[in-house]
Amino acid sequence: MDIQTIGIVGAGQMGNGIAHVMALAGYDVLLNDISEEALANAMEVMRGNMSRQAGRGKITEQEMEDALTRIKTTVTLTDLGPSDLIIEAATEREKIKEQIFDALLPHLKPETILTSNTSSISITRLASRTDRPEKFMGFHFMNPVPVMQLVELIRGIATDEETFKACQDVVTRLNKTSASAEDFPAFIVNRILMPMINEAVYTLYEGVGSVKSIDSSMKLGANHPMGPLELADFIGLDTCLAIMNVLHEGLADTKYRPCPLLTKYVEAGWLGRKTNRGFYDYRGDEPVPTR
Repeated sequence: MDIQTIGIVGAGQMGNGIAHVMALAGYDVLLNDISEEALANAMEVMRGNMSRQAGRGKITEQEMEDALTRIKTTVTLTDLGPSDLIIEAATEREKIKEQIFDALLPHLKPETILTSNTSSISITRLASRTDRPEKFMGFHFMNPVPVMQLVELIRGIATDEETFKACQDVVTRLNKTSASAEDFPAFIVNRILMPMINEAVYTLYEGVGSVKSIDSSMKLGANHPMGPLELADFIGLDTCLAIMNVLHEGLADTKYRPCPLLTKYVEAGWLGRKTNRGFYDYRGDEPVPTR
C-alpha cells in the first residue's frame, strides 16, 4: 500500500504537529479545520517551529520551504476524501470524532486508511461505525509531535495486517519509533501516565504538598524532565480529565476515579497553558502556582 497523500482533521496542537512531520518526510498534506483562523495560525506555528529546527541545524532552510509548500489547508472536510491516509486529530470527544467519520465516509476512496490520533477512546468502537473497520487504526502521536519519538499504533479487533504495516511504514519514514498497543482504554502511555498525574492532583487536593513541592519532588527525586502538574498544564487539564474518565468508565476500577480538584479546575475553565491558567498562572513573566 503506497501512501503519498495525508489528510489531517484538526489544526490544533496535535494536528499542526502531525502536518509538520508528515510534510518534512515528503508527504503531501491537506490540513482541515472548521476555522480559517485556526488554519492560518497552524501555518504560522509550523513555520516558527521549522525555523527553530533550521536554526539548530536539524533541517535546512530549503527543506523547510519545501515542506511548507507541501501543506495545503481547507475548511471543507470532504476535500480530504481522495487522501491515501486520513488522521483525525480533533478534540478528545467520541461524539465529535464519530460525526467527522460519518461526514467523510461517502467521499473516501475504497483503499483509504482511516485513523484516529485519540489518546484513549476505543479504536474498535470508532471503527465499527465506518464502512472499513479492517482499514481503521489508532495512530497516536505524542506531544509535541516534532520532538517526541514515539507513535502508538493501535489495532482494532478488525484491523488487517496490511493496514498495520502501511501505518508502521509511515512511522519509519518519519524517523520515529512505533509501539504496538492493544485496544484497551488509554493504550500504553496514558494508561501509565494519567493515573500518575491524577495521583499528583490528589496529593495536592489532600494537602500533602503544594504545587511547587510536588513538581520539584518528581523532577529532582525521580529525574522527570517536568513535574506532573506542570505536565498536566502542558497537556491540557480537560484532556487529562477526559482520559481519566475513559479509564474509570472503561475499566470500572475505582483507582481511576478522577480527582475532584481536577474536575473543579476544568469546570473553572482553568485548563492549563492554553487558557493561561491551570495549576500554574501563566499570565505574568514567570509561571506562578495557583495553590
